[in-house]
Amino acid sequence: MAKKILILSGSPKKKGNTAILVNWFTEGARSKGADVEIVQTAFLKYKSFGCTSCRACQKSEKYECAINDEARPILAKIAKVDVIVMATPLYFYGPSAQLKLVFDRMFSLYKWDNEADTMKTPLKGKTFVLIASAYEDMGLDALEKPFRLTAEYTGMKFQSLLIPNAGESGNIKDKTAIKKKTITFGKQMV
Repeated sequence: MAKKILILSGSPKKKGNTAILVNWFTEGARSKGADVEIVQTAFLKYKSFGCTSCRACQKSEKYECAINDEARPILAKIAKVDVIVMATPLYFYGPSAQLKLVFDRMFSLYKWDNEADTMKTPLKGKTFVLIASAYEDMGLDALEKPFRLTAEYTGMKFQSLLIPNAGESGNIKDKTAIKKKTITFGKQMV
């Protein structure tokens, strides 16, 4: 059976470096038979800007966000795929706000019992991937940390492809070594 990969692309630019990296990664993954879906998080229609901490998700048996908008079915898909990829440019040492909106709402995919000190999630055992690029050679380590820690806490395997010195938006398209590396990385995630 083909591996299912969901890519959440957090760039507001449809032809920027992140979009190019996502396309190269997808090319590699699909060449190995993966079923890949790409979601442009910057263009979803939201009723809330991130998790509102309403905790209604914790009162439900289902792993779903209580906020009924276009992010809700994406969160449901996250729980059902084999590989979750988050792709983002580096913005002030962190991910784009457009990606963070969905990342924070992943809270709904966890069930905590504080009295028993337990946590359950359908994400355990999945592969969690970060693809990120930066204009220059600084900040990617800070960006990577919350993704790595989330994977460790959740019991997911973590992989990252961090691209420093990507240049201005769209400039990465001419960097053949990065293209080859990203396509190979896509193949490896299958």
